[in-house]
Amino acid sequence: MANTPSAKKATRKIAARSAVNKSRRSRMRTFVRKVEEAIASGDHSAAFAALKAAEPEIVRASQKGIVHANAASRKVSRLNHRIKALASA
Repeated sequence: MANTPSAKKATRKIAARSAVNKSRRSRMRTFVRKVEEAIASGDHSAAFAALKAAEPEIVRASQKGIVHANAASRKVSRLNHRIKALASA
């Protein structure tokens, strides 16, 4: 347990930051899930629209340090690849 005032403040700051990070991570995952559901349904236009909405959320999460920049880029790339495969099929 924190004893000093500065340590108590630090724990408050950590709790607040964790709540923000949790919210951002959840929001990003929701957008990604919507893209994956659209891909599963087989609707190319819906999947493409969902990806266009999800991409800024994923990039924003990487900029805020929620996910690594390379992981975010990889996620967008793989979703895009799956949508392109959906169009050709």
